Amino acid sequence: MRVLIQLRPSPDLVAAVADPERIATTADVADGLPGVVLDPSFVPVAVPRPVPAPGADPLSLDQPLDFSLAAEDASVLVRGEIADDELATRIALLPTMRSDVVGVYADPVIESSLTCGGDAPVGDWRDVERLLSVAALHSEGLDGSGVALAVLDTGINAAHVARHLGRGVNLDAERSWNPSSVSGRPGEFEVDHGTMCAFDTLIGAPQASLIDIPVLLSSRPGGSALDGLLSDAVAAFAHLRTVLEAQPADTRALVISNSWGSFSPRWDFPPGHPGNYSDNAAHPFNLIVASLERAGADVLFAAGNCGRDCKDGRCAYPDRPIVGANSHPRALSIGGVDISGERVGYSSQGPGRLTARKPDVCAFTHFSGSKAFGDGEPDSGTSAACPVAAGLVAAIRTHWPASRLSPSQLRSLLRRTAEDRSEVGYDFDYGYGVVDAVGILAALQRRAKRVA
Repeated sequence: MRVLIQLRPSPDLVAAVADPERIATTADVADGLPGVVLDPSFVPVAVPRPVPAPGADPLSLDQPLDFSLAAEDASVLVRGEIADDELATRIALLPTMRSDVVGVYADPVIESSLTCGGDAPVGDWRDVERLLSVAALHSEGLDGSGVALAVLDTGINAAHVARHLGRGVNLDAERSWNPSSVSGRPGEFEVDHGTMCAFDTLIGAPQASLIDIPVLLSSRPGGSALDGLLSDAVAAFAHLRTVLEAQPADTRALVISNSWGSFSPRWDFPPGHPGNYSDNAAHPFNLIVASLERAGADVLFAAGNCGRDCKDGRCAYPDRPIVGANSHPRALSIGGVDISGERVGYSSQGPGRLTARKPDVCAFTHFSGSKAFGDGEPDSGTSAACPVAAGLVAAIRTHWPASRLSPSQLRSLLRRTAEDRSEVGYDFDYGYGVVDAVGILAALQRRAKRVA
């Protein structure tokens, strides 16, 4: 089984891993873990330590937290494999043989959230543009200008996006990033799922700066063209932390769109196991998500395509299919509706595993847009809904950086203004409802008057 191993080496080594200007290798950090075949191609990643307020419960993650990357606090992740028939024994023995081993965690396969439906598109991206009230957003200067928008997927083909949008694309090659096993230049990948996601973000935020991160092109034995490893997402988020911290504090704006998730428990440790991902807020990736949000990033995940009416054939969780970071309390989990506002049958319903009230809101999907999969094929799945919502968030961030509206406040704003699609308020089909840009604009105008 492929695993992530959390270590607490010497403070000097932790500092070397945490410093983006220095390079520490797996051999530097973890040479000689008994029974583990370490992956030398994986660059070690620093994991911040959650720090509660003075006097608070030091073991609880369900409270306001800061996150420390100081050498005396942080830990380090490396990637490796342990033979399946030795897994339980090795996990038990490693901390006794190496005092710096903190834990062993699942490194599950992550896959794009494609749709299982074969229905024709419902409307096109111009309908989505109208429903997002893009003209009204632009009249307020909210078009994504100056906002970093990271698309973690299969890579972007910027020329294809520009051709089908009919306008230029701002691609930020300098801040883009590839996993070690992925070759290719930012914005020049094959037209595929990531190109669709990039196109859909730009419906609402056409002037945003796209950061291309092809985590779903990670190479692994037996893998498909559209899957990767959670460890590469860990490394990508560590890179994005450096992007965020390099921004001026008063104008900080980073939106992260993730149209992927873990579909099968066979890649994970079982719930309750300390190395589990799906239900474990203490898994290193879930901690890194929380730390980025605390630092000012807006993190969005597709809710997934395991809805009861038309679930994807890969869906293997018997219940609560919104798992891991897709159900994170500090991320926005996005379900899917068509342009009439009706939930698409494959959009996953809650409750979520890390937080019960997931999805948060729904956005538009199953429309004709990027043509990434050919003429007549829709931009579909919660894979399309997530970047549509990410574009709306990026538009808001044009004049409302994290210093003016924290990620937590922005999530509350989206939930509060959403168009309720049920008779009971929150429900597990639609979350709080469908994103409503007009309601968001009105709320922002009221907020601006209060603070003026």
